[in-house]
Amino acid sequence: MRDAVTQSPTLALSRLTQRLHERGRLRVWSLVITIFGDAIVPRGGQVPLATLQEITGHMGIEPGALRTAMSRLAADRWVRREKEGRNSLYALDQHGRHAFDLATQRIYAASPPAWDGYWSVAITPPGQNLTAPQKAEMERLGFVECNTGTFLRPQSAQPSLSGSPLDTMLVMNSQTENLPKNVAAFWNLEETAQAYAGFNASMKPFHDALQHAPLLGLDALTARILLIHDWRRIVLHDPGLPEALLPNNWPGQQARQITRAIYANLSVASEHWINNAGLPALQSPQKFNARFGGIA
Repeated sequence: MRDAVTQSPTLALSRLTQRLHERGRLRVWSLVITIFGDAIVPRGGQVPLATLQEITGHMGIEPGALRTAMSRLAADRWVRREKEGRNSLYALDQHGRHAFDLATQRIYAASPPAWDGYWSVAITPPGQNLTAPQKAEMERLGFVECNTGTFLRPQSAQPSLSGSPLDTMLVMNSQTENLPKNVAAFWNLEETAQAYAGFNASMKPFHDALQHAPLLGLDALTARILLIHDWRRIVLHDPGLPEALLPNNWPGQQARQITRAIYANLSVASEHWINNAGLPALQSPQKFNARFGGIA
């Protein structure tokens, strides 16, 4: 006899929602960013506040918490507020669009990045020390500081190397004659591996439940947002190493497969709800269906 979780995707969804609130203080603004990137931007990037309230309310988030989050995002220029009669609408601000688009590429990638076997080495000039925000930017670009002032990354199909702080650094590209077996030790992958393992443990029962019964309407969209929110939190902190540099049995591979399968299962029903909510049509159905290498 199947257990209750396997029998009921609704119960599995309830547990995912409960998990969202059990992690400590919920950062509603971060959840809103997930909603925008996953469901709003593909339809032009504008959404009524009432629609956001309906989506987040289904996740147990109070309207006041959402309004506070929207005010913060507007102040930080992630979104801008617009008025249409008596209705408030929010749209993605162009100020943060570049970073948003780069994150989207990583979130919905079909696989780890390709690798041409080349490495990029960036070295700070004598007397120049990078600030904490600059080091965070280097990490976002896939670099690891292997010695003080020396940063390394496998060059692959990732964001351009132009721009601060790299404009003031010596950047070289080259191949290695041999590849040490423990080269991945430059990156601290243990925490990332644990995060993927935890993701797999929580999402596998939900994946199995969906094989026996579907979720429809707002339930399907809620599940889709919670899935991507969890996935996004991990993948954007993953250094994004090419597959050739990853340890054997890397749990991120299974996590990507589970994410793709659940997303494909939920996509039709969730998109149907968004259509009925009155949002504009998908600007590129082909691009949407190509997420994770193909969900249609």
